[in-house]
Order: sequence, then structure tokens, then C-alpha cells
Amino acid sequence: MNTASLARLLLLSAVWGASFLFMRIGAPALGPSLLIFARVGLAALFLLMIAFYLRKPLNTPRYWKHYLILGLFNSALPFLLFAYAAQTVSASLLSILNATAPIWATAIGAIWLRSRPSPKALFGTLLGMVGVSLLVGIETVTLPEGGTLAIVAGLGAAFSYGIATTYTKSAKSVEPFANAHGSMWAATLMLAPFALQAEAIPTMLPLHLILSVTALGIVCSGVAYLLYFRLIADIGAASALSVTFLIPVFGILWGTVFLGEHVGWHTLVGSLIILTGTALVTSFSISTVLLRRVRHAA
Repeated sequence: MNTASLARLLLLSAVWGASFLFMRIGAPALGPSLLIFARVGLAALFLLMIAFYLRKPLNTPRYWKHYLILGLFNSALPFLLFAYAAQTVSASLLSILNATAPIWATAIGAIWLRSRPSPKALFGTLLGMVGVSLLVGIETVTLPEGGTLAIVAGLGAAFSYGIATTYTKSAKSVEPFANAHGSMWAATLMLAPFALQAEAIPTMLPLHLILSVTALGIVCSGVAYLLYFRLIADIGAASALSVTFLIPVFGILWGTVFLGEHVGWHTLVGSLIILTGTALVTSFSISTVLLRRVRHAA
């Protein structure tokens, strides 16, 4: 990995880690549905401008069902669940729960695709569950009312990412940019009815809230996808997956620096256990993908 790719990887990790900070700021003020509608809507408009510039078509008549499924499980549902959880729990904890997505994907894939995980991946899954149990068990003692449900929502969001990951392995091959662009429009359409039922937006929004929502939509969704696709093109999908391990680092950093969140020993230990389990699971996923490519080429 050259210096430019490493810089993009760190930047992407910092941006996606910041999304939990911005949700923690925006969700209590706007509510989950309105915040996430703004997020996916801004991302869709941003990607639309990029699509016009790059002349990349969506081919909606052919792939609209695919975009709807991807938009639901990869954007609308997990974003909404994380925003709901952000009303109660810290940005640091949300970023750690997000790191369980590859673990859920392995468990779902074992059932859905009937792919038998290796002993290493199975141990990684169990290790990740231990880390989550440690975090949940201690956090629920100090969290306010509704904290347990918020953690469940955060895990549900990661589980939704696992469904999306498993689905894309068996779905039709669609160009990555089109996946991002089409799924954002699908998520926008699905969230529109919920946003219309949300409470009225205050006439005067504080500047920090406006900037947080704008950054969440354009930077953490639109720009982040472009960075991710560039990384895949430069260093391959397997190496780009290492962003999973760096997001919690930045999530904890931004939450501590800008929100004054306290990071206890259980947060550090729990996150280390979860990331170790994720590393074991991800190495299995990468080797499975490479093996399939070799078989296909043969």
C-alpha cells in the first residue's frame, strides 16, 4: 500500500468514525427519521451530481428491486437504528457496535449461503459476542432509561449491514458507484413518509446542527463512498476492508475530543475483543472471496 492509499484509508476511517459524532449531535435535536432522511437525501443529490459529471447511468428499470433491497438494508434501516440509538448512547459505543457487522455477516452467510465457517471464523464470532456482552453488561448499569434498547438498536444496525453484505454476494453484479447512488435514492424514497410525520423543523437551527447534518450527508455518505471505491480500485477489496478496524478508533477519538465522552476500561477491553473477533472473521471472508475467484477463473 503506497502513501496515497494509506492516507485515503485513514481519511475514510476518520470520516466514517465522525458519522457517529454527527448523529449524536443531530438525532436528539431533529429525531432519527428527519435526520436520516436529510442524510440520505443530501448523499443522493451529491452522488447525482457526480453521476452527471462522470456520465454514469443507474439503469433503474433493470435494477430497481436491487436498489430497494440494498437501500433498505445498507442505508435506510441501519442509519435509522443508529440514529435512534444516538439519542441515548455515546458515539464511541456506536462505533464499536458498528464493528460487529462482519461477525453478523459471517453468521448470516453460514445460514443463508450454507457456507461453513472455518474454526478461526467461528472462534472470531464467539469472541465478538463475548466483547459485545462485556460492553452491554457494564454499559447498561450506567446508561439512562432506554439505554438497553438503544444498544439493541445499534446491534440491529450492524446486523442489517450483515444482511446487505450477504445479499450482495449472491445478487447481480452492479457497478459499485451505481450501487451507492441507486441505494441512496431508494433509501430517500423509503424514509420520506417517516420524515413527513416527524415534528416540524424549528425555524432557526443552530449553525453547529446545520453543519453536522450537512457533513453527515455529503461527507460521511457521499464523499466517503467515493473514497471507498477509489481504495477498492487502488488496493483491492480485501485491503480496503481494513477500514473496519480503524472506524472505532476514530469514533472513540471524536467522541472524547468533541463531546467529552468518558472511555472506561470496559470500553477499551470490549472494543479490543470485538476487533480481534472481527479480524478473525474478516480474514475468513477474504480467503473465501479469493478462493471463489480462483475457482471461477479455473
